[in-house]
Amino acid sequence: MPIKFKSYLQAKAGYKGGKSKPTVPDGKKIYKLSSNENMLGSSPKAIAAIQAQLSNLSEYPDHNDERFRLALQEFYGGLLRANQFITTNSGVANIELILRGFLEEGTECIFSNPAFGPYRGFPKKMGATSIDVPLIGDTFQLDVNGILNAVNKKTRLVFVTNPNNPTGTHLPKAHIDALVNGLPDHVVLIYDEVYYQYVQARDYVRALPYVLAGKNVIGINSFSKAYGLAGLRVGYSYSTPRIAEYLQQLRIPFMIDSLSMTGAIAALKDTEFIQQTVQLIHKEKAYLYAAFDQMGVKYWKTQANFILIKPLIDSKEFEALALEEGIMVRPADNFGAPGCVRVTIGTRAANDAFINAWKKILSAG
Repeated sequence: MPIKFKSYLQAKAGYKGGKSKPTVPDGKKIYKLSSNENMLGSSPKAIAAIQAQLSNLSEYPDHNDERFRLALQEFYGGLLRANQFITTNSGVANIELILRGFLEEGTECIFSNPAFGPYRGFPKKMGATSIDVPLIGDTFQLDVNGILNAVNKKTRLVFVTNPNNPTGTHLPKAHIDALVNGLPDHVVLIYDEVYYQYVQARDYVRALPYVLAGKNVIGINSFSKAYGLAGLRVGYSYSTPRIAEYLQQLRIPFMIDSLSMTGAIAALKDTEFIQQTVQLIHKEKAYLYAAFDQMGVKYWKTQANFILIKPLIDSKEFEALALEEGIMVRPADNFGAPGCVRVTIGTRAANDAFINAWKKILSAG
């Protein structure tokens, strides 16, 4: 008898991440503006803590994540208890852990394009079906009524990202209130807030107040963006004690290595680095807005550390031409934003290089 494979794992459900920096023989400067990384580097406190830990690499890391969860409890000022956190080796791993906890064959989840790829693809790994209720119009607003109408007895999860990736736009509190209050008790809202540090909108809301109110909400966070620790792969989520303790059962021993856990805990205390990072993004996005307006670039104002733009040429062609000029950008077609490109807000040098590359590409066309 042949091996029996799960049919739903034959589908292409994987997530294709951003490209790594290419090796350039002539030493040409490459600005990587394709993965929303921190252009200032990593949290200095995290680096110092990691360096101090290097002599202990022969020893196993913490068997569990209690030390990490206690640090998160302190970071949230005691509003959340340690048993309300689920830590994993990356935000994407946290997403998959949640899906394993709630999805199975015959179940459904709802997401809204343009959206982060795993929300569309990862449920297939569980044999579940992903239902797309697209964001509305050119402002990418949440179709609350459309989502609520799509919910049925098979629905287990609804995904929202706020600020959204790849659009950079935010979902106002009134819309989230309506969604949370309208979902039936058997549905959990997955609230991806990994870019929350950059938000300036006054009507923005995090997952926290809904969790504190006992709602079926899970807030997802990552250390890859503002803290500049993408290479360590550390993420966490938080929810009600009942949901969090249930998901904790899916973690494996030694899930997070000693360097990653030590670095993340130290990064939580590096408020100065976060302030510098946020100040850079706010200053430089205004600089890019002005340049884009002058050049007639189609773009969407952002609440994150990246900007969605729409070149006058094919997005893949633009990606290739930009790389020739030393700029890495991310086509957003696979995110559900055809013809658009996502560019990370960089330092002034990186942003000037991008503007010059755009001008050169435009003049050549």
